[in-house]
Amino acid sequence: MNLKCHPAPPNKKEYIADVGRILVKDYGKKEYYKPEEVKKASNKSNYYVSNYIDWHCWAMCIFSSHSDFETYHKLTGEACDYVAMKTEMLSGFAISSTANWFSISDIDIDASWLDFGSIFGGLLEGIGSFIGGIVDEL
Repeated sequence: MNLKCHPAPPNKKEYIADVGRILVKDYGKKEYYKPEEVKKASNKSNYYVSNYIDWHCWAMCIFSSHSDFETYHKLTGEACDYVAMKTEMLSGFAISSTANWFSISDIDIDASWLDFGSIFGGLLEGIGSFIGGIVDEL
């Protein structure tokens, strides 16, 4: 059975920020969160609509490791593409102005999930660490 994931949430940056705050509050600051933790945080977020529209996979591509994401989706039978989903979720960040980064300054998370380098084929190599440093300093 290959179920498709729901389309991406309309307010990607706000959704990531909301889920990120919940993850840190509930589980502490980590490099990666288990898919089950991300799903629970997504369900607690301001963007949880119902069991019929669930964006937790979109949060998993940001906050879970690639291998945990793949394992979770093999078990659930959902056909979700980690790289494509992460690229779509982070594309809004990549084109945001520097001033927009300050709107996420209250998120106390490990910004290693901003791994633009591997997502965009090395074109933006190192930007994840650079942005991670900015977020850590805010």
